[in-house]
Amino acid sequence: MQEQTCGEGGLVRELMQSGVLPGSAGGVSLIETHISWVLLAGEYAWKLKKPLDLGFLDFSTLERRREACEAELRLNRRTAPELYEAVVPVWRTAQGVCVGDRPVDASDPGATPLDYLVRMRRFDQSALFETRLATGQLEPALFDRLARHVVALHEGAAVAQPGEGFGDAAAVMAPVRQNFAQIRERVSDPALLSELARIEAWAEARFAALVLVFDARLAAGRVRECHGDLHLGNLIVLDGEPRLFDAIEFSAALRWTDVVADIAFLVMDLQARGRMDLASRFLNAWLERSGDYAGLQLLPWYVSYRAMVRAKVAAIRAGQVEGAARAEALAECARYLALAAAQMRPPVLALLIASGVSGSGKTSQSQPLVEGCGVVRVRADVERKRLFGLDADARSGSTLGGGLYSAGASARTYARLAELARAVVEAGYPVLVDATFVKRAQRAAFAELAATLGVPFAILAFDAPEATLRDRVRQRAEAGTDASEADVAVLETQLRAREPFEEQELACVVPIDTSSAPDWRSLLPVLARLWPGAVAGE
Repeated sequence: MQEQTCGEGGLVRELMQSGVLPGSAGGVSLIETHISWVLLAGEYAWKLKKPLDLGFLDFSTLERRREACEAELRLNRRTAPELYEAVVPVWRTAQGVCVGDRPVDASDPGATPLDYLVRMRRFDQSALFETRLATGQLEPALFDRLARHVVALHEGAAVAQPGEGFGDAAAVMAPVRQNFAQIRERVSDPALLSELARIEAWAEARFAALVLVFDARLAAGRVRECHGDLHLGNLIVLDGEPRLFDAIEFSAALRWTDVVADIAFLVMDLQARGRMDLASRFLNAWLERSGDYAGLQLLPWYVSYRAMVRAKVAAIRAGQVEGAARAEALAECARYLALAAAQMRPPVLALLIASGVSGSGKTSQSQPLVEGCGVVRVRADVERKRLFGLDADARSGSTLGGGLYSAGASARTYARLAELARAVVEAGYPVLVDATFVKRAQRAAFAELAATLGVPFAILAFDAPEATLRDRVRQRAEAGTDASEADVAVLETQLRAREPFEEQELACVVPIDTSSAPDWRSLLPVLARLWPGAVAGE
């Protein structure tokens, strides 16, 4: 969106006149998108929907615009109630237009409003994730908290039921095919049309392979009333916390979608901006919080779809402008087509295990690998609690060797980690399994799994001096903010129980000293001898 200081014709021009909108004495600025106008006056932002029918949305009548305004208020108060305040009518009087309660001097006692506005609390544009990223002020840790926020939205959202017309295979494919048709109507460049046809053929083939998965996801309750437009331009930092706003209100079909389709938009948006590291960080944080690793098999297809949505928007904009602006819009369309096509590349897979006792840095010091190489990490500390119905940050109260940490519970945990590792690899992603792996048999089971899957295997052996390990574990236990519940007593037990690597294992081991932050620029070439794809993501 680009802020403008000049008004549009008709109603927009009238609303921009001083005194019409509250707080407008200091002037009114206009932000225009392809479907709405947003007028900024004082402490408020007022959204007016364009009277358009674009096929995928219909604001062509007053009633449709009113319904859309009310839906926008309801949907966005789920995540940003401080911002979304009311739906406000616009009236015509002898003196001109006014907003709010029906004026006493309206010409017709039975008159209906001229139009409707969504009144929002205005925020500084510097609060947008999009702006912060552009200015280098977007903290990567925000994506960890954003994942929690998004999962909370999905968990609290209404669930679609089979037969309602949302989320089944036919409903999933309809907007995908519509994207291709609407882009084809608006572009004529042979190169763009050729790329479009190539992506379309892949999308159809993948849809045929995944058709039963879409229906199974619907039956499992993974199709919900989501945000629908989850990208950097619709994320802000409010009171220090990430918040979603501007959910899709104009199309139930686009809003009621698989939760993986919802997060795929942000993954795509970050990839489009060259921030694969942040895309991987958010994806991992969302997976860890939601536990929805099964959804990974759909992610490339949905990322491609989301890129096609952006390509379509650019194509629509190209038809609304001329000259240099049209050329720029078509170039943007081409960039998103290229991103959609990039999802067709074969993955570079591996099964890695992060071995080490508590405090060795398996999680914190593997983060550069997760972000730099697109690895999906699965943590024993988190999955152990999930098996017992606990959140990652919950305290179980289990004692050493009992409850969640009994021999039986540990066996179940490692079995679950193996299931998830298989699912991640079969979905097309390299996986890092984060557990102590103090026993040779535990390590051997995952080496065997890698062989079965036909992917490279490596053991990332994290370690530090014992005094350092004790200090870290003690500090972490006191903070109580990590999924791990290990204390010094647990660490001492692990140190006594760990079994050294056998000779045949050593060929797969990459030692990682975490007494200081590991130098991954040096470690990746070492890892690349076992996993050739490691350096590709550096």
